Amino acid sequence: MQKKILFVGILVSIVVAGGILLTVRMQKQESSVCWQNHCFRVELVFTPVELRRGVMFREQLDMDSGMLFVYEEEGDRTFWMKNMFIPLDIIWIDSNKEVVFIKEHVQPCREDTCPFLHSDKNAQYVLEINSGMAQKIGLSVGDRMEIE
Repeated sequence: MQKKILFVGILVSIVVAGGILLTVRMQKQESSVCWQNHCFRVELVFTPVELRRGVMFREQLDMDSGMLFVYEEEGDRTFWMKNMFIPLDIIWIDSNKEVVFIKEHVQPCREDTCPFLHSDKNAQYVLEINSGMAQKIGLSVGDRMEIE
């Protein structure tokens, strides 16, 4: 009987510890992305699930915030606006942290089939911010991003 109680106690401890670790991992990782005199507070996403979901189903982004998709290496990064509620500017950034492509005023897609968006150049990072913000801060191809 004592062995069963000990086994159940150990099992419960493992489950609780796993839940704590999962909760810590699920907390948003945030940083700042800056260009010249303007910074955005960004949520960093790394995992396959986070990278696929992005800002889907969100009803708003704070004015100076966004989401930075962080990939292990440069590659062809394709996005779409399925299940999106807010228009975005999408900025593709290479491994040197240089802007290689900007797609402004991308509208949400409410259809079953949505167009794919991608850059002609490889990117290691992709930043999604509120529509119109890239133009407002004067962002252009060739600008370099700093991550704090």
